[in-house]
Order: sequence, then C-alpha cells, then structure tokens
Amino acid sequence: MAFTPVSTAQAVRAVLFDVFGTVVDWRTGVAAAARRFAGEHGLELDADAFADAWRSRYVPAMRRVSTGQRPFASLDVPHRENLDGVLADLGLDPGRFDAAALDELNRAWHFLPPWPDSVPGITALKRDYIVGPLSNGNTSLLLDMAKAGGLPWDLILGSDLTKAYKPAMEAYLRPANALGLEPGEIMLAAAHEADLAAARQAGLAAAFISRPLEQGPGIPGAGIATQSWDLSVSSITELAGLM
Repeated sequence: MAFTPVSTAQAVRAVLFDVFGTVVDWRTGVAAAARRFAGEHGLELDADAFADAWRSRYVPAMRRVSTGQRPFASLDVPHRENLDGVLADLGLDPGRFDAAALDELNRAWHFLPPWPDSVPGITALKRDYIVGPLSNGNTSLLLDMAKAGGLPWDLILGSDLTKAYKPAMEAYLRPANALGLEPGEIMLAAAHEADLAAARQAGLAAAFISRPLEQGPGIPGAGIATQSWDLSVSSITELAGLM
C-alpha cells in the first residue's frame, strides 16, 4: 500500500532523490580525488578544504543559470569552471596543468561514494515505488555514479534533459511530467531544506534525510531539520521502513 502524505493527500508513486550530500558523500569523494591530484603534481594542499571550496561555488553557479545571467549548461561545465576558480584562489594557475588532468579531476563528481544506507534503502523502496534522482547532475554524471556505486535507479533524468536547475519549479515539474505523474504523487527525499521547500512549493511531498557529516564533522546544527516535513528520518533505510 502506497504512503499518502498529509501535505499532498495523494498516494506516493515515485520517490526521487537529491543526490549530492543526500545519496552520496561528495566531500569524501572529492577530497580523495584532490589528494591524488596533489600527489601526482607535487602540490601541498588541504584536500578537505579544497573539496569545501569547490563545493562552495556550486550554488552561486546554479543561481546564475536560474536567474538568467547565463544560459543552461550541463553541470560538468560549471564544475570545471569552478575548479579553475578554486585553483586560482590558491595561487595556482590552471594553465600550468595539463587540460586532460584537470578534466579527470573534474570527473571526481561522477564517482562519489554512496552513504552506507543509500543502496540498501533505495533497493527496499524500489520494491513499491519508482526510484530515481532528482538532481542538478547531468545524465552521464548520474549514470557513471550509479554504475560505480551500485545505485539501483529505475530511471535517470538528468538536468541536461529537463534543462532546469533546482530550485526552479521546472526542475521538479518536468520529471513529474516525464513520468506521467501528478506532482503530488512524487516525494522528494533530500538532506537540504531549501530543496525540500522548493519541491513542496511545486506540489511534491517532501522527506528530510539527516546527513550531519555532509560538510564534515563538528558542524553545529548539521543534520537537524528546522521545519516540519512529511517524513524526517536519519537514513534512507529508515525512510523505506516508514513507507
């Protein structure tokens, strides 16, 4: 029997997931790649801080698309531009490195490790619901990630297909349309309340997944929901059990 959230009063037929931070551990994955890159090029750098700095450019890059300051570009493009910016901030001229090496480092975002509960939790949900990403990631990125991490998606609709980045309403409504579902028949599961708030505004149900270590240990208030959502859980396996 499908779960029916109070917020939509419609039975959920699909559970779609934010990916970076919710399903996969971007900080660990990117820091590992940065550490390898530094070793190969004889650089001294704090790999965790490098990952944080790279990620910090993500939302501003998405905002420039959402506000019309630049045309839509597949996520690999702003990620690569942001990499050059991080290197420059560290006093490292991106031009000193082989372009292929930088492109390979940029592909770190394609191979981020899932959180331990992600694969078993999504597998459990898959028995009763359509499961897939609702992510700003492009299709090839999400496909590489799924193959490498064993993520058992039913489908992958990357942002390069919807041509919209969250929190634009189209980013939530176009996947629903592609699935032939009403927005209220979809639940977004995410670790980020701004994402959930936008999904709720678009008519989706919303489940908060706590990821207190997303930005590293010791972050005050990390992983704590400040709003009321249809469900609020500590793992994807807990979400599957409740649904």
